[in-house]
Amino acid sequence: MTASKTSAARRTLLATSAAALLTSALPPAFAQAKVLLRISTPAVPDDWHAKMWTVFKDTLEKSAPGEFDVQINLNASLFKQGAEPAAMARGNLELTTISAFDIAKLVPEFSVFTAGYIVRDPAHQQKVFNSPIGTEMFKTVAEKMDITPLATAYLGTRQVNLREVRNVKTPADLKGVKLRMPGSKEWLFLGEALGVTPTPLAFGEVYLGLKTGTIDGQDNPLPTVKSAKFYEVTKQITMTNHLVDGIFISISNKVWNALGADQKAKVKAAAQAAAKYNNDNRIADEKQMVDFFKSQGLTVTTPDLDAFRKTVQTAYLNSDYAKVWPKGMLERINNTR
Repeated sequence: MTASKTSAARRTLLATSAAALLTSALPPAFAQAKVLLRISTPAVPDDWHAKMWTVFKDTLEKSAPGEFDVQINLNASLFKQGAEPAAMARGNLELTTISAFDIAKLVPEFSVFTAGYIVRDPAHQQKVFNSPIGTEMFKTVAEKMDITPLATAYLGTRQVNLREVRNVKTPADLKGVKLRMPGSKEWLFLGEALGVTPTPLAFGEVYLGLKTGTIDGQDNPLPTVKSAKFYEVTKQITMTNHLVDGIFISISNKVWNALGADQKAKVKAAAQAAAKYNNDNRIADEKQMVDFFKSQGLTVTTPDLDAFRKTVQTAYLNSDYAKVWPKGMLERINNTR
């Protein structure tokens, strides 16, 4: 080998070695960028809806180590509640939870899940959304909102909480009761269907309203009754189970569509693990709370739920709300066992 050839060979070897050293020195982000998953939630740290996101993050890191950068933002610190869908459309947010009421604003047919006595209990909720019904409805949400629901998280079951003990068996027994309801027309309609006189009042004013008699009662899931201390100014809880509510762990289509099939499967599995963690703990909490309220001197009763369900569903079927529901959807939900 001539001197010139030897020199050229050395230069090639040195260049190759330098390139290899440079590549090995690069941070992992340059070698393979992590998929950013920013989460925005209004939930406070002690809420199961906040804790479930840690389950999501840990599950995903275990199944796909180093592939995702999951950033959890609690207390609506990243986006205000209700602003998340718009942020997802702009590409400023990847994951959030969204309520049936918020979905129904843009997907009217989803309003079937905001009506009273549609979902019977948490187990029925999971069966419905894990069935072809859920697949169809979530597909419509993805098409109209550009987000994809991944799992259904149980929010709680609303019960009627009264200032004075009352014999409540059917909706007729609630006639004349001034029941505080959230102020939207959808909530007020539900109150009317229950047989009460729905009275809009800001949540922060409910305790005083119950104490002074401005209202005769309020409706909320049992954990809210406890945390807001409504049991201090009421004497009865009637287990009407009139709305089994849920929120949906959802991801921006922009991110979802960019994932590979394996990544999609892992993200969805992590969302379902998070939802199950929330659901199991929230259901256990609710079961314990009946005994707590009894220990505080409240009377806890169960009315004729079939009478309530029939009356409320009839009211909805005769309203404008049902006109936008997919044909046969109510029957399919009722028949899901």
